[in-house]
This record gives sequence, C-alpha cells and structure tokens, in this order.
Amino acid sequence: MKNARPQTTEASALDTRNSSKFTGTDNPRHLRAIALLLQRPAKREELDNRAGCSNSPELVAELRRRGLDAPCERVPDRDRDGKQIRRGVYFFTSGDRRKLNSWMSARGVHHE
Repeated sequence: MKNARPQTTEASALDTRNSSKFTGTDNPRHLRAIALLLQRPAKREELDNRAGCSNSPELVAELRRRGLDAPCERVPDRDRDGKQIRRGVYFFTSGDRRKLNSWMSARGVHHE
C-alpha cells in the first residue's frame, strides 16, 4: 500500500488506553520504570537511565499495552545548547496508581 500511513507507537498506544485493568509484568525494566513513576514524574532521559534502556517511549508504550495510561506531558525546556525545546515528562494518572496498587496487592507487594 503505497499511500498507507505508517502506524506510530503513539497511535497504537492510544487504542488500549481504556483498558480497565493492568495486566502486570515481571520485566525488570518495566518494574524499574514503574518504581520511578510511582515516586514522581520523570523526563524521558531519566526513565532511560533508571530503567536501563535507550528507548523509554517504547517501554512506556509496552506499559500502555498492558493497561496503563502513563501520559507524556510536553513541557518547555532548553537543551544543552540553550535552544528552546518541549521535553517529554511521563507520569502516572490516579487511575494508573489505582491499577498498580491493586496489582501489587494481589502480588503481596505494598508500595508506600
């Protein structure tokens, strides 16, 4: 299909945002990202570093496919050269937190 638009990760992630339950994960990168985002919102670079990956947008897309919203807010910032940019900051919604607390409780894990 010559004129077909390529599907983006963002578009496919939006398709699953109405999922009512987080299906869980045992992926260490997912677990490290979840731990960070339960503490506070994080820039893409912070998420890469903490999770141990080089493509945190795809990691977040994986979490979205498992039932979380995990939005990304674009905030004004400056890059290392002083140029104005809009940096992505990921965070969990209150619904995400409820889903994660339910999932962790079922696993016998408690988050403070």
